[in-house]
Amino acid sequence: MISVVVPTLGRPSLAVLLDTLAGQLGDLPGADLLLVDDRRDEIGELAVPGALAAYTKVLTGRGAGPAAARNLGWRAARGEWVVFLDDDVVPAPDWARRLRADLAVPGRIGGVQGVVTVPLPADRRPTDWERATAGLAEGRWITADMAYRRAALAAVGGFDERFPRAYREDAELAHRVRLAGWDLVRGQRRVTHPVRPEGRWVSLRTQRGNADDALLRRLYGRNWRTALDLPPGRRPGHVAVATAGAVALAATVLRAVARPGARRRALGAAALVAGLGWAAGTGDFARVRIAPGPRTHDEVVTMLATSALIPPLAVVHWVRGWWHARPQPAGAVVTADGTEAGR
Repeated sequence: MISVVVPTLGRPSLAVLLDTLAGQLGDLPGADLLLVDDRRDEIGELAVPGALAAYTKVLTGRGAGPAAARNLGWRAARGEWVVFLDDDVVPAPDWARRLRADLAVPGRIGGVQGVVTVPLPADRRPTDWERATAGLAEGRWITADMAYRRAALAAVGGFDERFPRAYREDAELAHRVRLAGWDLVRGQRRVTHPVRPEGRWVSLRTQRGNADDALLRRLYGRNWRTALDLPPGRRPGHVAVATAGAVALAATVLRAVARPGARRRALGAAALVAGLGWAAGTGDFARVRIAPGPRTHDEVVTMLATSALIPPLAVVHWVRGWWHARPQPAGAVVTADGTEAGR
């Protein structure tokens, strides 16, 4: 038996997913569908197509993010296999049939990932946000379409709810499942993951993921990216650029209040050198983001502005995540939001 779990915020894309599944769940005898409504506000019930009514159970989440919502879903599921889908994917017409074939695997295999395709514009170069979304197609063990044996999830306790965003929580789970002795493989079923419309400053908002990276560094040490099959990041460069900018700003301020003399000249030289380092680093970061893009006026302006803001913002979120992920004193009780009970 197979259970399909979809955490959702009630986005319009959910209706497309449900309409697609309505014509396919009949190919999965005994399957059930669990929708986890993780919206924080009461804004009406989720609309479930009549063809899915007999298969579907709607659960109410805590607004604590996709990791907590998926845990709620799989723990209520009845199937031997639990298939996680994002609420903004579109399964291929033969998805259910291929899913059955994907799950006909030896008992040592604890998870099977689907193939994710991200359609990009055919008439122009993709934007920075479109390229970032396209990276999902190369992701390993991402829950846009990922099936796990219920036994594997139970063995490791499911998703770590300290990861509140749709970021890294799936890679971290996969790592623990493999450590527990299960194998993970790729299947043949396919889903399409359209690029979600976003504002021009989305790259600033996504920097919050650096806090989750800091937690992973606490949990798995300096080689956490290798352990979790994650690509190299840009944080060392961001730290260097942010540091250069901070030194340049501090030296400029101190020079402005210093008396004429050797100290003032030294501060001026330090401000110049650090400022040139900041400009070079920021310029290179902007270049690698602008070059593959459409190079329209709005895109270039956005890339220039965000390339200056991302390094310090990434560092701030990393430090915040590192602080909240610090080891707790013996006997401390830590709540789901990472704070210590009673404080």
